[in-house]
Amino acid sequence: MEERIWHQHYDPGVKPSLDYPPYPVASFLSKTAETYPDKTALIFGGLAPILGEQHAIMTFARLNRLVDRFAAGLQKLGLQKGDRVAIYMPNCPQFVIAYYGVLRAGGIVAPCNPLYVAREIEHQLNDSGARFAVVLSMLYKNIKEIRDKTALEHVIVTNIKTYFPGLLSLLFTLSKERQDGHRVDISGDANTVWFQDFLKSAPGSPQPVTVVPDDTAVLMYTGGTTGVPKGAQLTHRNVVANAFQSTNWLIGSGCSKEDGQEVMVTTLPLIHCYSMTVSMNLSIFNGYTQIIIPDPRNIKHTLNIINTHKPTILPGVPNLYNALNNHPGVKAGKYDLHSINLCLSGAAPLPVEVQEKFQEITGGRLVEGYGLSETSPVSMANPLGRGGRTGHIGVPISDTEAKIVDLETGSKTLGPGQPGELCIHGPQVMKGYWNMPTETANALRTDADGKVWFHTGDVAEMSEDGYFRIVDRQKEVILAAGGLNVYPRDIEERLYEHPKVLEAAAIGVPLNSSDQRAKIFVVLKDGETLSEDELIDWCRDGLAKYKVPKYVEFRDELPKSMVGKILRRQLMEEEEKPAEKEKAAND
Repeated sequence: MEERIWHQHYDPGVKPSLDYPPYPVASFLSKTAETYPDKTALIFGGLAPILGEQHAIMTFARLNRLVDRFAAGLQKLGLQKGDRVAIYMPNCPQFVIAYYGVLRAGGIVAPCNPLYVAREIEHQLNDSGARFAVVLSMLYKNIKEIRDKTALEHVIVTNIKTYFPGLLSLLFTLSKERQDGHRVDISGDANTVWFQDFLKSAPGSPQPVTVVPDDTAVLMYTGGTTGVPKGAQLTHRNVVANAFQSTNWLIGSGCSKEDGQEVMVTTLPLIHCYSMTVSMNLSIFNGYTQIIIPDPRNIKHTLNIINTHKPTILPGVPNLYNALNNHPGVKAGKYDLHSINLCLSGAAPLPVEVQEKFQEITGGRLVEGYGLSETSPVSMANPLGRGGRTGHIGVPISDTEAKIVDLETGSKTLGPGQPGELCIHGPQVMKGYWNMPTETANALRTDADGKVWFHTGDVAEMSEDGYFRIVDRQKEVILAAGGLNVYPRDIEERLYEHPKVLEAAAIGVPLNSSDQRAKIFVVLKDGETLSEDELIDWCRDGLAKYKVPKYVEFRDELPKSMVGKILRRQLMEEEEKPAEKEKAAND
């Protein structure tokens, strides 16, 4: 790859360009199972104090056998190459088995958010055209409600306790299974089978399927917080390339151990592209032990896992690190977090205050990165060895290029220090949106040199020496009086510096004209009090006058996505509804 200005910041062992073998994603597991057959691949369990802290252990050899059976079972049911299979469940071993089993059978994985209600899952099933679904028992009622309105032919149902160790499974059955809705009756439902029965009746190994790099591996749905969800088509080439790129970034930094010695915590939902690549695929590709946590909101469970198993890598989002920083047990020294060596933060801007405090608590390295579902997702990261640059998303990773273009036309490349739309080019960029040619044409644009660039919709700027900083989402920029742009992240960074603030978000609200002023939503730390005037004065002392918020709303909690990202868009929608009602009444 041609030398780029940002290559100067790479850690010494990170290669600017890599070779990507043309094998399919499912080969990650078969190769690792051959190299480390008896090594622990998955750890799962310890869901609640009442159930104890027992954990199930699964080796790479056993995981590979189960994936073989799952793939063969799908083929026995009639799955053809390219058929879509919906996976509708939280993090659990069954998700990993189904994911790799679908790919090994030649199918396309279509992950579905386990928080989706029946109407939402119906839309995604119909959009993807899924003929098969693998669903957690407590979510089966949603599938049953809308099944006749979809193309579903076969449904495989699994209970969260399937891979619990014996005593934990028994305790779960007695104390929580019926109470939490995990016990369902599927008898009489046509073409519906329990996961374990499905595996028992399947052949031991699948028929070989020829998969080429440009075949779609995953339909990763994105954009649900800003519009109709779109299925980003990630090819086997995309997913394989991003695993190689991410491994090169970790190993080449000198901070990560080789030969499968790391222990990964998978707390982010595997239906999210970030967790799929950085937690699951990276672990299986490199032979890491992966500790699976089903509910990312259960901070106590995460802390118990860290305390018990001493993991070394914890991918997360800013709110996860913020919650760990401020947990009373951490402050009291009840939990030892010093095993954490590497943390990669994505999905949302990482406040400097959160980053520095977490590094102080753990003694490890927490750096911000950047990616999207459309880029598999990792496209930028701060160097792990050198530590990168605080407040920035880092630099483009190997074989990846980035540029900033003007917001008006999207065609003029801007220079350093000029905010504009961030565009990405690299082997991890999707081949397009599923059945959305217009949206694909808008997002993927070819330049005069024949390079295809993904237009992210994020406003960013590049420094003179090649570091990138996200300013904000293009649609979330606050349009202040006088044509000045106010970026919510600038305000939020100032708010997180306040010792009493736990979480914060800023949006723009109308000011009796086309102009907007900032409104902030703030959650205070337990036991703290703060007035609106005090908070505005705090902002006034650290921000330009036109950035100072006009409105303040204190809340007990802020709306978040499945991965814990604060949803500014939802706050904006909540603000718009009263305004719409008032306008209608006046009309």
